Amino acid sequence: MADKKVSILKAFKTIIWPRRKLVFIGLLLIIISKAASFVAPVSLKYFLDDIVPNKNYDALKILVAVVILAFFIQAIISFLLTKVLSIQAQYMISELRAQVQKQVLSLPIRFFDNTKSGALVSRIMSDVEGVRNLIGTGLVQLVGGTITAVVSLVLLLQISPIMTALTFVPLLLFAFIALKAFKIIRPVFRERGKINAEVKGRLTETLGGIRVIKGFNAEIQEAKVFEHGVDRLYQNVKKSLTATAIMTSSSTFLLGLATTGIMMGYGGTQMMDGTLTTGEYFMFTFLLALMVAPIVQMSNIGSQLTEALAGLDRTEELMNEISESDEKDRTIELSDVKGNMNFTNVSFAYEEDKDVLHDISFEAKSGDVIALVGSSGSGKSTIAGLAATFLNPDSGQITIDGNDLSKVDLTSFRQFLGVVLQDDFLFEGTIKNNILFPRPNATEQELQAAVKAAYVDEFTDRFDDGLDTLIGERGVKLSGGQRQRIAIARAVLANPKILILDEATSNLDTESEALIQKSLATLTEGRTTFVIAHRLSTIRKANQILVIENGRIAEQGTHDELIAKEGRYYNLFTYQARI
Repeated sequence: MADKKVSILKAFKTIIWPRRKLVFIGLLLIIISKAASFVAPVSLKYFLDDIVPNKNYDALKILVAVVILAFFIQAIISFLLTKVLSIQAQYMISELRAQVQKQVLSLPIRFFDNTKSGALVSRIMSDVEGVRNLIGTGLVQLVGGTITAVVSLVLLLQISPIMTALTFVPLLLFAFIALKAFKIIRPVFRERGKINAEVKGRLTETLGGIRVIKGFNAEIQEAKVFEHGVDRLYQNVKKSLTATAIMTSSSTFLLGLATTGIMMGYGGTQMMDGTLTTGEYFMFTFLLALMVAPIVQMSNIGSQLTEALAGLDRTEELMNEISESDEKDRTIELSDVKGNMNFTNVSFAYEEDKDVLHDISFEAKSGDVIALVGSSGSGKSTIAGLAATFLNPDSGQITIDGNDLSKVDLTSFRQFLGVVLQDDFLFEGTIKNNILFPRPNATEQELQAAVKAAYVDEFTDRFDDGLDTLIGERGVKLSGGQRQRIAIARAVLANPKILILDEATSNLDTESEALIQKSLATLTEGRTTFVIAHRLSTIRKANQILVIENGRIAEQGTHDELIAKEGRYYNLFTYQARI
């Protein structure tokens, strides 16, 4: 219960209060609309008891006009409420999605390593969807229904206090059952959001890896995994439907008992005794319907608001994650970077007490090419990730031009950073758009220079649409070598001072590799470059080669120096030369 109060308070503070003027207008419209809704039942008494028996035609005309006007007012206000609240609620959803997506992009790489991208998509797109009910239809029904119920109750007490009290007993019992059911439903809705995110996440992975699935004949296996997820979702929905069914069945019986059994029994007796007129009986019937309707709607409203609060809880969790910009020690703004980077006794662990790197120390001078070689899992990519500020060292220090990198503003540093990864990501769209990604406003001359430097024109000249060729999702319409050259062109255009090349030539054939080596020589000139390479022939000219084994620097020096030592690097190089 305490958690529910906290969520409602958060909802009021973050969603409703900033839009209090709009909500006030909405509430004012609701009050006018509900006042108009009482015209018909109240006029019914005068219609049956006074106008019809006395054959008062003039009064009948006035009464009909007033009733029609009341319905017209309700129709106009219904339209205005849609314009004022429902449309604003949709705007609020788009606003919240933008805020959540911005927050997600600000989170550190470690967060994404532990979270499925499909689950994040669900949380950004789906979790905020329910909160429209906090300012939209759910709020309208809740406030409007409360006003209607209270006013109806006052009028019912004026007509017959005893009959009102008798009908109110089953209504209170229904309200008690509904509150108990909502207490059960809320955690179910919260769990549903989590399951839904997991199922969507797996589905996204399945569709993204369709070639791997078909290549290993794993369609049935993936279908079973998805079927299991869908079944978990079904079991969750079944729980909420059971609670809803209890409310529905109890409302059917208890409301039927109140409106039919008590009213017909006690009301009929009162009419036969002459203490209740026909007009008063029908007026009581209509007013009771007005009071009962919002109570019946409580099951629907409660589900909407419960779902909204569950979505708000999950959104709040995401918004409370510590983003990179929340690191308060990062106060150093870099206006320029020369590229001198030092690692001093740097250690790092992805999991506690399981260090991946141990006391790594080396110096990368401005313009140097630092090659990282070693067996898979030795820690090469982790060093590159630390240099790119994707990761933070657990101990030791990394400096850039003498500044502690852990205290440097990330935005100011990364504007001088460029990366080319082994499986570099390309966005759906054209080749041109992907190359322009780091600098959308680059000139045509700068674009063409990057295209030629990475030899992209060598294959785009064969395409009918050239650089405007659509490449499909993740560049699926291109070969691995073509995708890699586009990624390199993107890095050339970014013109970085610090460059990370993670197996940048791994997907290239021999001819393409020879071309790219020439462009990389131009690209790395004057830039501090970290190169991760399994093909040792590509790093012979590196200023410094670090041989990484088991998270430590096993050997360090130039190609010639390490060959002369006839150690680990010598063995790796001569082995590759033989195959």
